[in-house]
Amino acid sequence: MKDIALLVGNGVNTISKGITWEKLLNNIIDFCKCNDLSKDKNKPFPLFYEEIFLNAIAHKSIKNEDVLKNYIAEQVLSIPPNEIHELIREVRPVHIMTTNYEFLLEGRKPKQNDGLVQEVKFSVFRKFNIDGLVYWHIHGDCNNPATINLGYEHYSGQLQKMRNYVTSGTDYKSKNVLTVSLARRLKNIDDKFVIQSWIDLFFIKDIHIIGLTLGFAETDLWWLLTYRARIVQYDQSFEVKNRIFFYIPSEYYSVDDFRIKLLKATGVEVVPINIKHGVEYYKHIINIIL
Repeated sequence: MKDIALLVGNGVNTISKGITWEKLLNNIIDFCKCNDLSKDKNKPFPLFYEEIFLNAIAHKSIKNEDVLKNYIAEQVLSIPPNEIHELIREVRPVHIMTTNYEFLLEGRKPKQNDGLVQEVKFSVFRKFNIDGLVYWHIHGDCNNPATINLGYEHYSGQLQKMRNYVTSGTDYKSKNVLTVSLARRLKNIDDKFVIQSWIDLFFIKDIHIIGLTLGFAETDLWWLLTYRARIVQYDQSFEVKNRIFFYIPSEYYSVDDFRIKLLKATGVEVVPINIKHGVEYYKHIINIIL
């Protein structure tokens, strides 16, 4: 078993011949009867989600947000597995983080949330222990549709919980959780350091990011990367030794030059892969990690 963490995005799901993100978006628009809305690519998706939801509520197309998120969970659960999901499990990393809502990486639907806090909306502690691996669903999961993180309001609430956890301490009332801030705990790190949240991993484990575009709508992850970088380069109040790798097809490297420069500014090591996005691309990355 490798003592590393993976952060896996929706890219690994696009290998499957199932519902694409574009198709899912169209289905959401149809479901909410908001076909007159413009799908301008310049709209940040969390705000576009709010536009769809608020229009649907205004026109009484749906009763509440639970109806919409239950529908989205059903749609996402229809995505079939592919060989990359299984290969990722075979890497045997101790921790697998994902922004995806379904359980294709696990290989089966978990029976219970094993997080130290049973969060009903946000996902600071949300995890599932399966076959010796720990899966962290950082943007919610289909077992609990209310936790699915899509809209601007949800992203903002998630970021608030994350920042509290890191800088001032979690406000969850639980006997199972150390409420002292992560920043304070990291100043006295030793072999007894307790991993409570996926956020901890960004400071203590080498992380390999695959299948994730890291668009600027991912405000929670960009905040975490910039906070970590400030600790390393500016504050230096504690030592951060882990490394973060971001894999990207070479064909997108120059196109995404602005994003690449921002990632590098936060200390992320960008690894271009000279293979087109697809099965062989992910197999090559897995071989690198192994």
